[in-house]
Amino acid sequence: MHNDVVMLSTADWDNPFWTNKQHVAVELARRGYRIFYVESVGLRRPSASAQDIRRIAKRIFKALQPPRQVRPHLWVWSPAVIPLHRNTIARWINRALLSLGLKFWLGMLGIRRKVLWTYNPMTSQLLSLASFETIIYHCVDDVKVQPGMPREEIERSESELVSRANFCFVTSEYLLESCRKLNAQTYYFPNVADFTHFSKALDPSIALPADLAEVSRPIIGFVGAISAYKLDFELLKKLAQGNPEWSVVLIGKVGEGDPQTDIGELRLISNLHFVGPRRYEDLPAYLKAFSVAILPNVLNEYTRSMFPMKFLEYLAAGKPVVATNLPALQAFRKFTWLAKDTDGFIAAIAAALRGEGASLEARLELAKGQTYELRTERMLQLLRGAGGFDGISIDREKILQ
Repeated sequence: MHNDVVMLSTADWDNPFWTNKQHVAVELARRGYRIFYVESVGLRRPSASAQDIRRIAKRIFKALQPPRQVRPHLWVWSPAVIPLHRNTIARWINRALLSLGLKFWLGMLGIRRKVLWTYNPMTSQLLSLASFETIIYHCVDDVKVQPGMPREEIERSESELVSRANFCFVTSEYLLESCRKLNAQTYYFPNVADFTHFSKALDPSIALPADLAEVSRPIIGFVGAISAYKLDFELLKKLAQGNPEWSVVLIGKVGEGDPQTDIGELRLISNLHFVGPRRYEDLPAYLKAFSVAILPNVLNEYTRSMFPMKFLEYLAAGKPVVATNLPALQAFRKFTWLAKDTDGFIAAIAAALRGEGASLEARLELAKGQTYELRTERMLQLLRGAGGFDGISIDREKILQ
């Protein structure tokens, strides 16, 4: 008998920066679970920016296609939805479109509604929870505080989802505290990394990227979304301008999740380089070129609950890491520098360049123990032990409330 999982994601499958959603889907499929991966339904209201217009056009085209099989046991579907979640009529239409589409395609593929593994805080507005045997809410961010989000609607729907879920998995202690108030079956699983992939940065045979060949060393590098609500642009400005002998390289899409992001002033700084997004497969080569990897996050309502995935990916690549004083990284002080201000951040980079801090062996040892394989297995052990997976549901009455 197959073990079937419908995964309601908040990320498109082909996003170049994979997150929990894609990795968990791959790990479950590798273990023989049949995964029906539903791409993002666009919680943020689209703007009139060129970026959002291109995304809408791409999404319309994808919505006309049937689910595609991307791996053994793993199908990806892009549903047609109206990204206006503050509007009651739009929410009703979306619920109908998503429910009917799921019913049709799950029937065509012979996938049963056994388990719903959702990352979407508005799931209870989009689907009937009662049509699944087990509900798992994997809360990886405080989505409602991101720019442009329908905050009140998300807050209301997420509270219902947390309360009715059989299990909640969270990636930070802040999320653990907030979700556990509504659901005792809430468990802390911090973000992890694909160690096998990112440790390729240590392979002497891996060639450095051609677009970094002319960039002077040392390279202080960042990989991820370059968005104003996540990164401290003032810190980056002072870091680059105050240390012209360093090259600051930022790899990622500008405005991801925040199309109003403006980097015009930063582009004028000669030793600050924006190289754009790069394929997931190529990231180890770029990390190999870094002397120090940084997490220059702004401290705000969003980042207080954020465990940056790049932290362990940097460590898996063998890189020393300097970060702002993020709450989720406090337990890892032995392996990184956590700076309380800009001067401290710059001083920490200088110390890392001198070879101070945690050893390469210590960084790699931590990363080896924090992988998707190990974390997924721990999650499955917990679920099986509680009788909430492999087709067996506990406390089904919660979902039927």
